[in-house]
Amino acid sequence: MKTETKMPVHFLKGNKVYLRPLDIDDSEIYFQMVYNTETRRLTGTQKSYTREQISSYIENKAGDSSSVLLLIALKETNEVIGDIALQDIDTINRSSHIRIAIDAEQNQGKGYGSEAITLMLEYGFGILNLHRIELEVFSFNNRAEHVYEKLGFKKEGIQRDRLYYDHQYHDAILMSMLEDEFRAMKKQMK
Repeated sequence: MKTETKMPVHFLKGNKVYLRPLDIDDSEIYFQMVYNTETRRLTGTQKSYTREQISSYIENKAGDSSSVLLLIALKETNEVIGDIALQDIDTINRSSHIRIAIDAEQNQGKGYGSEAITLMLEYGFGILNLHRIELEVFSFNNRAEHVYEKLGFKKEGIQRDRLYYDHQYHDAILMSMLEDEFRAMKKQMK
């Protein structure tokens, strides 16, 4: 009897990465990503979660129309390297919040995150018909701030002492992109 291998769904495809939905089989991968020390620091994650809580979170996301949570995987190997989400989708004001986490240091600085964000922006502005996508980055994450600016996000302000982490307070930098800015940037790239 032949066993079928489950092929990953390529929901949004780029050159180096693709974005795919999570399913309950991804609970262990997601659980391990939540406990990566550097990812926790960069995202300001302070809570701890059990495997059961992670499984429940993934199950609940399937029916949540206010967010789109996807895993980032390498096209070449199908290895999951992080996750990305559009959260707090507001269909009346056509806005959302984006967040991303690339799990391991060896996958950072290779353009994977930039490509994943671009794919998600394309989806948010082009399919979900959003007008504004915002994010926050902590002041100690200079590399991410630089990447977001390079992608076209504009600084809007600073929330002083927004995060208490590792015995000290850190500012959060608010950034956003509007649909016409994204479309103008895409035109320049062609």
